[in-house]
Amino acid sequence: MPWRAPAMKREWYFQQRVRNRQGTMLANALLAAFLVFLVAGVPVLSASSAGDTQVRQMPRLALYLSAAVSQWVLAALGLFVFWLGPLSASSLGFRNLAPLTALAWAGAVVLLSVAGIRLGLFLQGRGWWPAETELVRLLVPETRREKAWAVLLLCPTAALCEEFLYRGLLLAQLSHWLRSAEWAWVFSSLAFGLAHFYQGWNGILRASLLGLLLAFPVIHLGCLYPSMLAHGFIDAVALVWLGPKILENREQGRGTRE
Repeated sequence: MPWRAPAMKREWYFQQRVRNRQGTMLANALLAAFLVFLVAGVPVLSASSAGDTQVRQMPRLALYLSAAVSQWVLAALGLFVFWLGPLSASSLGFRNLAPLTALAWAGAVVLLSVAGIRLGLFLQGRGWWPAETELVRLLVPETRREKAWAVLLLCPTAALCEEFLYRGLLLAQLSHWLRSAEWAWVFSSLAFGLAHFYQGWNGILRASLLGLLLAFPVIHLGCLYPSMLAHGFIDAVALVWLGPKILENREQGRGTRE
């Protein structure tokens, strides 16, 4: 009966619209749940790992591998909810940028960050700033093999995964929800700081300030690549070059207390 075809077609279009709307609602719900976990759940896990004796007893290379795997799993989940959600790759900062511009911004961020870390170490050496936690000390490489693992595994993992999650996905979605890039900048940086709860309150403050600095190129240029480059270099410098100073300050702190 040909007269029923238009009605059937309208019903099919209506069902498709309902399915699409339901799929969009589900994708948004999954994205919101993931970001809540990123802001609240990750700091809880970070705090629990700080007091876990089994974590403290792990060999350093095993600790590196565990940290890298957990970050890649979290980034994979973030990539999945991003794929389902409404955000575009360009809104997360995946867009073309001139290589020299990216290197210049990354270099500036690295220099400022290293200067800040050196200042923190100076204050620690004078007893004007709290010493690093035991878990931070365990992360500092001591042998050549450990330094190679840190530079080739741990630093690139943190640069790629954390920048995608905090300066990409979280910053973009918070900007959309809050209708303010400035508040999104602040809250995403605070969330990044809280994710480093295992480093103690000084580590939370340091990571939050670093998050503010790393987010600046993303907000100014709309590109994530300078922050990824800078993050990798900062972690490499902090672990391999400044790491011995961290251990030295901790030993000096122990000697002073004794």
